[in-house]
Amino acid sequence: METTRQQKIARLLQKELGDIFLQYARRIPGTLITATNARISPDLSVCHVHVSIFPTERAAEVLEGIQKDKKALRFELGNRVRHQLRIIPDLFFHLDDSLDYAENIDRLLKQGGVGSEA
Repeated sequence: METTRQQKIARLLQKELGDIFLQYARRIPGTLITATNARISPDLSVCHVHVSIFPTERAAEVLEGIQKDKKALRFELGNRVRHQLRIIPDLFFHLDDSLDYAENIDRLLKQGGVGSEA
């Protein structure tokens, strides 16, 4: 169960990382990167960030680039939140494929609905 403080810090980190990813995506033409969720540990030292990448065909390579640039992203995050946080958490990035999953379910439902009507 997350405390109110954890939730507030997670929202702050998600917002700032979203802004950072907007600038980061400009270096990769035709790509949109969004921080969809952030969860922070109770001691505020580790943050798991779920990242949605569009187009999904390039998601693996973009996530790999994000992993390689983790130090630079953490430094930029530290510059932005240095007045709110004493310790900048270590970042772990995970691919958020929930939109693809929902799209696939929707497509399957439409296929099933068309077939049952005939």
